[in-house]
Parts: sequence; structure tokens; C-alpha cells
Amino acid sequence: MKTGKQFWKGFTSGMALFGHTISTLVNSILLTFVYVVGVGLSSLFVRISGKRLVQKRISKKAKSYWSNLSTKKRPLEEYYRQF
Repeated sequence: MKTGKQFWKGFTSGMALFGHTISTLVNSILLTFVYVVGVGLSSLFVRISGKRLVQKRISKKAKSYWSNLSTKKRPLEEYYRQF
């Protein structure tokens, strides 16, 4: 009876270790795929379109990097269907 309990205890701990290893492997593969598809394709589309999402150029001549905000009143029609 003692050997049966030892076998079962070893079997369950071995299966738990196996499951943990497999889940780590599968999660790593899936997250890599999602990152490459999500971030990679987004980056590719942005580069093809030529847009600059973040201003990275530094100018020593510039006094400030603040961009002007237009706070003038706009017609009410411009506020509808903004997105």
C-alpha cells in the first residue's frame, strides 16, 4: 500500500511539473506570436503611411517643445461626430 501512495504522489507531482512546463512553453509561443502580429504589423502600417506618432527629433534652436493648443470657439457642428 505504501508503494502505491508513493507512486501516486510522484505521478501527480510529475504531471504538475509537466503541465507547468508545457503551459510556460505554450504561453511564450503565443505571446511572441501576438506581439509580432500586433506590434509588428502596426509598426509596419505606420511606417508605410509615413505618420509620426512620436516626435523624436531634438532641436537645439527650439526654446520649448510645447505645441500650441487652439482654444478658440468653434462652430457647434464641428463637435458632432468627432470620431
